[in-house]
Amino acid sequence: MDRFWIIIYNIFVIPLLWLGFHLFALFKSKFRTGIKGRMGLFENLQLQVQKLDPTSKRIWFHASSLGEFEQAKPIIAELKLRHPHVKIIVSFFSPSGYLPSKKYKLADAITYIPFDVLRNAGKFLDIVRPDAAVLIRYDLWPNHLCVLKKRNIPVFIANATMRGNTIRRYPVLKSFHKRLYDRVNCILTVSESDLNSFKYFNLKNSKIEVMGDTRYDQVWQRSIESKKKHLIPENILRGKKVFIVGSSWEADEKVLFPVFFKLQNLEPDLLMILVPHEPTEHNLERIESELNGETTYRRFSDLNDYSGERVLIVDSVGILMALYQYANVAFVGGAFRSGVHNVLEPAVYGLPVVFGPNYTNSQEAIALVERGIGFTGEDEKDMFRIMRTLFSDDDHRKDIGKKAFTFVEKNVGATQKFLSYFEKVFKY
Repeated sequence: MDRFWIIIYNIFVIPLLWLGFHLFALFKSKFRTGIKGRMGLFENLQLQVQKLDPTSKRIWFHASSLGEFEQAKPIIAELKLRHPHVKIIVSFFSPSGYLPSKKYKLADAITYIPFDVLRNAGKFLDIVRPDAAVLIRYDLWPNHLCVLKKRNIPVFIANATMRGNTIRRYPVLKSFHKRLYDRVNCILTVSESDLNSFKYFNLKNSKIEVMGDTRYDQVWQRSIESKKKHLIPENILRGKKVFIVGSSWEADEKVLFPVFFKLQNLEPDLLMILVPHEPTEHNLERIESELNGETTYRRFSDLNDYSGERVLIVDSVGILMALYQYANVAFVGGAFRSGVHNVLEPAVYGLPVVFGPNYTNSQEAIALVERGIGFTGEDEKDMFRIMRTLFSDDDHRKDIGKKAFTFVEKNVGATQKFLSYFEKVFKY
């Protein structure tokens, strides 16, 4: 970046970010965890890196959080398959990415990214000594990019996205981001519209290409692995129509529960598998109190004592993806709140996918609706109409499910496209 923007960023922006980060830490545990987790960062990173073969090539992957890291996993897996000797260093900004990923087997070192001051960026890259950097989606830190550029280390953005109405186009911010993106060798976007958004900046040094979205590759691979898991005995599911509610919040449940109470009287073999986004004891007890008197239910941890209850309440985490394989219809939570969760997970199993009105945070949800294989409604009345149609017409439901599966299948392949561009620049 040119000298003017580096000065502005380091004199004004960095102190404000540091102050904001520490102020939020007074009220938010995630920020406190992030600050505490960075204590001894360089010493811990050095201990990991010193075990690596100093002659091996190293690739640094950076993701903001867990969702972005899921998008990196197919690329890392394919890289390790093609080039087992390559060392992978992974960094995170957020504890919600770092903590669940500490034992990720394909990474040779895992760390937080240090706070973005020039001294930290230089020290971090002195330890890691990457031969290339892959940044996932949007989490770019100017001082780290500046040091990477000075050291002639090639930088890639994978799964890059940018909305057409982004504030990054505003006059002053446009100038800043133009110089930021010009420090990247190759920007590989999810879609053609994303590509056009980046082209708006008239970048001189960055190659921009469409690669697709590795989330399709990841969900495809995870579905294959999940099918090996047998979580529900066949005798429980035999003859049932299964309605799964994935990653639900209270706002979703307030709409869905009355819908289910009506449907269970019309569909005597209907079974709902409810997977709350936060299965805390407090939340589970709230759910049970709302179901009590209206239907029968059992917690998933007591599945061995199942005796025909109409609702299974999942009281553990990490099994939603595998549970989708048992369903006929899926509702994905979040869209009666701030934004829908992952709609590809049920779609890859060939399920019609239903969600609330706030789904424009997800390009995949938008695409499903446009193709008539995703369904959205504003309220209880809409949800009942959608569910009643899907459960009463088996042929219609199965046809939609096939289209959902095909939609995911056709979008698999972004990993291969990324590596085709990556390997033109990076020499093993």
